Order: sequence, then structure tokens, then C-alpha cells
Amino acid sequence: MFQPDSKLAKVVYSPNHDERTRGAQADMIVLHYTGMSSADDALKRLCDPTSKVSSHYLVYEDGAIAQLVPEARRAWHAGQSAWKGERDINGRSVGIEIANPGHDVGYPDFSEPQIEAVIALCRDVIARLPIRPDHVLAHSDVAPARKNDPGEKFPWRRFFEHGVGLWVEPRPVRPGPKLKGGDRTEAVSHLQRELATFGYGLSITGQYDDATRQVVTAFQRHYRPTLVDGVADVSTIETLEALLAQRNDLRS
Repeated sequence: MFQPDSKLAKVVYSPNHDERTRGAQADMIVLHYTGMSSADDALKRLCDPTSKVSSHYLVYEDGAIAQLVPEARRAWHAGQSAWKGERDINGRSVGIEIANPGHDVGYPDFSEPQIEAVIALCRDVIARLPIRPDHVLAHSDVAPARKNDPGEKFPWRRFFEHGVGLWVEPRPVRPGPKLKGGDRTEAVSHLQRELATFGYGLSITGQYDDATRQVVTAFQRHYRPTLVDGVADVSTIETLEALLAQRNDLRS
């Protein structure tokens, strides 16, 4: 057992963790949904040594928070993932699982007590660790080919209004040129470079391939959730450019 890092949480110990690589300190938060029928089922799996899966925190529908792994340890939540060239996301992040059965089981709304609890927990973690706004991420951001959580219903704008994460008002969906599957142009290369600069693990091929579609879909789920179709329309591209500009302003 251990003492909780956050006063908001009670400890429910999971054995599924190891040392952070090279003694790294967490500088990211990765948000997930559990994708299981109940929070209790999720907790059992996160604490089962045979599952080899865990997170630092689990947030229940009623807002209760369990801490499963000390923040100083490497919880096993992100799997094969990447962000800004870093491929050991587990070694650099705090993982927060949010109880929700996910897209395969109707994808219900997150509850109000739950969202309030996740905001409070993120603020608590950020107060103690060096986590920049653009390092508060969705599981789908770091693993776009495999994951779609916490999904388009997650209220990222509200988190930003409470000082958590990076956000701009999504540019409106409107008619205009689009980049889509099969396109092979310099405009595609430019889009890929901007997505990679933002942080997504994407190669610059000049072709709108499956990897590009998956990353665009992940970007839309997080930053332009009104239309998630994997097509880089004017709204998607302008929203990406606005986010890059906002991030640059924060660094200047």
C-alpha cells in the first residue's frame, strides 16, 4: 500500500506498475474511458496481475476517485503509443481512467459529478507536476490507430475553462476544399507536418493514407467533435492552425 498523492483519492492498490524509464518524471496526463460494463469490473481488471493493465486513477460515475498506482511509478495504461516522438508514454504520463462503457456499449454521457471530479483531479495533478496544457491528452491522441477514448462527448472545452488542457473554439464547418483518402498532394504533406508538429505520431508521406485518416479522426474527436469523419476539411485545418498558434503564444 501507499499514501495517495491526491487528497481527492482513496487507495485501491494495483500491482501493475514498474519504474519510470530513466527516472523520468511524469509530464503528461492521458485520459481514458474504461470501455467496460461497470466501474467495478474495470477496477477488477486494473488490479488483476494477469491483465497487465493499470492506471494511476479511476474515476467513478458518482465522482469517487480511486488511486491504484503511485504517480512516481509507471502505470500500464497507454499501450503502444506516441506523442512528440516519445514512444514510452506510460513512462512519461499519469493515466486517468473514467468509468464509461464506451462506444461499443452505447457511449452514454459522462455524469456531472464525474466530470467535476476529473477536472479537480487534473488540476490537483497539474499543481504538483510539470504538465503543460498541450500535454493533457486523450488516449486516442497517443494511439489513434487503436483507440477512440474518451471520445467526442468528453467536454474538453469545459476542462480548458478550468485551466486544464489546450483548446480553441473549433472553426465552423462550412463548404470548401477537403483532403481525404487517396489524395496525394503537397497540401497533404503540409497537413501531416502540422499534425506531427502538434504532437501526433505521423509520418510525412504526402499521401492521405489510413494513418493520416486515423490521426485526423483523433484530432476531430478532441478538438472538433461536432463532425468526426476523418476528412480534413477547412474547419479541421483552421482549428489545427489556431491550436498551433495558441500553443506558440503560450511559449512566448
